[in-house]
Amino acid sequence: MTRALRLIAPAKVNWSLEVLHARPDGYHEIRSVLQTISLRDTVTLTEAAEITLELTGEPDMLEGNPPAQNLAYRAAVALRERAGLRKGAHIVLEKRVPVAAGLGGGSSDAAAVLRGLNELWDAGQPKLNLVEIAGEIGSDPPFFVVGGTAIASGRGDAVEALPDAIAPSIMLAIPPAGERGEKTAQMFGALKPEHYTDGDVSIGVRETVEAGRVIHDELLNNVFEHVTSRMQPDAERAMNALRSDGYSPHLCGAGPSFFLLYGGGADLADVLARRIRETGFDPRPAHVLRREQALRIEEL
Repeated sequence: MTRALRLIAPAKVNWSLEVLHARPDGYHEIRSVLQTISLRDTVTLTEAAEITLELTGEPDMLEGNPPAQNLAYRAAVALRERAGLRKGAHIVLEKRVPVAAGLGGGSSDAAAVLRGLNELWDAGQPKLNLVEIAGEIGSDPPFFVVGGTAIASGRGDAVEALPDAIAPSIMLAIPPAGERGEKTAQMFGALKPEHYTDGDVSIGVRETVEAGRVIHDELLNNVFEHVTSRMQPDAERAMNALRSDGYSPHLCGAGPSFFLLYGGGADLADVLARRIRETGFDPRPAHVLRREQALRIEEL
């Protein structure tokens, strides 16, 4: 009987994102507290002779790209090579997380494939090995192997799990596809030494999480907001419009999406969503996703 597994691949927000300094290897030393959220892709893995990839849902800018360009496909190949296996799998990605939006969708897909195929193939790789393989694929996939709330350092590949954060509801604001793209390297390149910090913001967030206190706006900080006006003017314009209304938007990763924390019920969510639409961005309600929820694997 052919075996199949289903996993979710959640998006993320950064409670903090700091750059400490540039590194000799061309990367930047960062410190960031990250959080999985309820917006997610779905990954289905079925035993097969070869590794194949199918995109469904809202593939967005990924449609038509060769499989070798997809992080999920590359994750499957990397795990097979590391484990010395000859097995295959049919990977179905049901895309719901917008592409190139700062939400980590592709990285999360890759991590879900690593975790799922490790079980489907009985590859026997411990979590530390999966994190290491994930780090070879990119800077963000290691976090998604850990899930929940975690603090990342190095270039993002050194990840330490934290207790699940307590936070208000989240409203994402996502720009149209034409205003998105792989701009992370450009955003890092736009930073100057005066934007670098010592990581204390992230330590403060960590202490709040470990103490079981609620995440709040005054705690959060993202270094890329120093260069958003120059590099992503549409995001800056939308964020400023919301700031003028008394809201506190926070950039998602390197952008151009951003998020707002809010308390209250459906009426407040509707008001906030309407205001975001008026800026030309697409509102998506979300909430924090605990580690247990983020890492669940379902046998089909």
